[in-house]
Amino acid sequence: MTPGRMSREVPLFRPLTSWRPKLILGSLLAGAVAALLFYSWGYQVRNDIGVTGLNRPVFWGFYITNFVFWIGISHAGTLISAILRVTSAEWRRPVTRCAEAITVFALSIGGLFPLIHLGRPWLFWFMIPLPNYRGLWPNFRSPLVWDMMAIGTYLTGSILYLLLPMLPDLAILRDRHIADNPNSARARIYRFLALGWRGTAQQWHSLESGIRALAVIIIPVAVSVHTIVSWDFSMTRQPMWHSTIFGPYFVVGAIYSGIAVLMVAMYLLRRGMGLESYLNDKIFNNLGLLFLTFTLIWSYFTFAEHLTVWYGNEPSEMAVFTERISGQYAWVFWAMILLNVALPMLVLSFPLGRKPFFTAIVGVGVLIGMWIERFLIVVGTLSLPRLDFTVGTYQPSWTELGILVGSFGLFVLLYLIFVQIAPIVSIWEVREGEHHLGQVRPASEHLTVETT
Repeated sequence: MTPGRMSREVPLFRPLTSWRPKLILGSLLAGAVAALLFYSWGYQVRNDIGVTGLNRPVFWGFYITNFVFWIGISHAGTLISAILRVTSAEWRRPVTRCAEAITVFALSIGGLFPLIHLGRPWLFWFMIPLPNYRGLWPNFRSPLVWDMMAIGTYLTGSILYLLLPMLPDLAILRDRHIADNPNSARARIYRFLALGWRGTAQQWHSLESGIRALAVIIIPVAVSVHTIVSWDFSMTRQPMWHSTIFGPYFVVGAIYSGIAVLMVAMYLLRRGMGLESYLNDKIFNNLGLLFLTFTLIWSYFTFAEHLTVWYGNEPSEMAVFTERISGQYAWVFWAMILLNVALPMLVLSFPLGRKPFFTAIVGVGVLIGMWIERFLIVVGTLSLPRLDFTVGTYQPSWTELGILVGSFGLFVLLYLIFVQIAPIVSIWEVREGEHHLGQVRPASEHLTVETT
């Protein structure tokens, strides 16, 4: 290995070979915030669901809003990574792993919210088609069953899609730690995680075939997951929910928010770990153009949805439309338009705006805007029921706010732990990309042989 490559790869190995105080401190702070989720959830379990602000007619509040939001974010990794792999986009190589990790952690957190919303999470197994003494099966018309099946399938596929390409890098770490101290805890851990990878021609062939197959399979699975989530709403008769546009609208919104969180994560990794040579300006420029494309697509769907409602002038839908455009939710709606449409278009349309710092700022804005969009879909619609009776107002309690904030802390904690276990940039894929570009290296650098 050349000295230049060794010095370039130092930032990738640094958090994996020694304890980094900043990462430890960040993990402790994120863990403290994540503890707020479990404390609030435990408080709700002890005191019942009445501690939330849920009431007639808003029976879905922050929990379902957060559920849709986190499931959307999960499209950052597996779907985007799979599309880039299938299209053979060479610039994807440093991006894929940090994106795929986002998918696994966001999907895991999103899957918690239906359980939290149940109020009695120990009854979740009622949604699973397991034989039991009562001889009963779940009600397959229930959205809870759809969501569990979809999320379970997507999570299983995403974990495989994350772990399979990690094997060569885990073998590299195994060999490094064995060379330093064969009996160290890290050497034992990586020897187990590498699953006996030796870098033979047969193993490389099987690995690449498996990655290609998973990439093709995971794309329709990812699309189907958020389509099924949208059916939780569109299969009802609620005004502005009962629409055929919700499937593609939710999928586009999911990819849009997924790119946003990926841009933010890449910027923080670039600055915090010194990965400027991997997560370079070209990658941010390319993702910025993709970001801008989905800004236009999401804007089109949003405009088409509201134009159809306005032109149709159906009274129950117009009541929701009016409240959203000029009523009590107007300031929230226009803030969403500002963050999701105006800000990305004004910034990303210019090359300077596609620099790392500005794309990260736009990413944060879009994440806030997409959470607002989910809130408007759930709470903004349910607050205006079709039945004419006196209704209450929805005010989230501290329990719901604590779980919301804690979910972000849990996501950051899981991500920081992952950064300290596996290379956040795929080492072997980057080396392979350099080889394809003509920067030839010895074959021994491409293969890893298990040390005994």
